[in-house]
Amino acid sequence: MKKSARLLLTVLIAVLLASCTSAQEKSGWPSQLRFMSGPQGGSWFTLGDALCKIWTASGLPKASSSQGAGVSNILSVHARRGDLGFSVTSLLGAALKGEADFMGRAVNNAVIMCNLYTQYTYFIMRKDFAEANGIKSVDDIAAKKAKVRFATLRPGTSSEFVVKALFEKGYGLDYKKAFQDWGGTVEYASYEGGADLLAENHIDCFAFSVGKAASIVSSIESRTDVMILSAGQEALDKLSEAYGTVTFTVEPGIYKSLPEGAEPVKVVGDYTCLIVRKDLPESLVYELCLAVWDHKEELLSVVQDMRELVPGTALPEKIPAHEGSIKFWSSIDE
Repeated sequence: MKKSARLLLTVLIAVLLASCTSAQEKSGWPSQLRFMSGPQGGSWFTLGDALCKIWTASGLPKASSSQGAGVSNILSVHARRGDLGFSVTSLLGAALKGEADFMGRAVNNAVIMCNLYTQYTYFIMRKDFAEANGIKSVDDIAAKKAKVRFATLRPGTSSEFVVKALFEKGYGLDYKKAFQDWGGTVEYASYEGGADLLAENHIDCFAFSVGKAASIVSSIESRTDVMILSAGQEALDKLSEAYGTVTFTVEPGIYKSLPEGAEPVKVVGDYTCLIVRKDLPESLVYELCLAVWDHKEELLSVVQDMRELVPGTALPEKIPAHEGSIKFWSSIDE
C-alpha cells in the first residue's frame, strides 16, 4: 500500500473512532431540551431564554423555554414534562420528602444541576408598629402573638413557601391560622403591591425572598420608616435541617434601615437553582454545566446576581445533585 493511501486510511480510521466516541458520549441524549423558567417579565423568564440560546449555540440539543414557577417546575421535571428549569433549593428539599407544597407526591426524578445565586428572605416591618409592640425579631412576633397585618407573595411562589416553612418548622405555627387567631390578617401581593401596602399603612409586615441587595427594600425605605427583622438561630437551624436552607447575614450599611454600627440581621438563606431530570445522561448534564460556566460573563449582562455562581457553592450540602453536575463542579478550581 502506498504511503499516501496508508495516511488516508489512518485519517479515516481516526475520524471514524472519533465519531463513534462522540456517538457513545451522546447516547441517550434527547433531541431537544424543554426548559421551565418563570413568569413573563421576571428575571427567571429572561435568564431562561438566555440559557436556552447559549445551550443551543453550544451544539447541545436545541433548548426552548416556557413559563413556569418554583413548585410546578419541580413537578414537571419529576414527571418528565420538562427536562430542566428554575426553582429554589429549599423547595426541592421539601419535594424530595413529599412535604409542604408537595404533600403526598414525593419527587424522586428531580435533582440539583447547580445553585446559581443567593435568595434572602426579608421580614420588613413598619418601624412605628415594631416600636409600639416591642418587636425586634421574627421570634418576637411568635412569642408575643402579635396582632399583625401581614403580607407575603402568593401561595406557590418560593417566597410564600419559605415564609410558611419557617413558621412551621422553626416556630411550630401555621402562620395564616396563627395570625388570624391573634386578631391579625394575611394578604397575598406582588413585590410592588406589598411595598405599596406597607408604605400606605395597610399592613404592618411584608415578607418575601429576593437577592441580597434588593431594590424593593430600598424602595420601601424611601417611602416609610421600617425595620428588617432577624429570625432566631434556633428556628433557622430547624428549617435548615428540614429543607437544606442556610443562614445568611444582612450586614449593616447595605440599607438605610440597617445603618453602620447596627446589629447584623440573620435571615433564611436559599439559592435560585437549576433543577434537572435525574435520568438525563451524565455526559449531557456535564456539558450543560460547562456551557453555563463558560458563558457566565454573558449571563451577567442578563442577571447581575449570576456573579455569585462559584464552584464552592454550586452544589448544596444537603440536597442531591446530578452525577454530571458533581463531575463538572468538582473539576473546577475556585
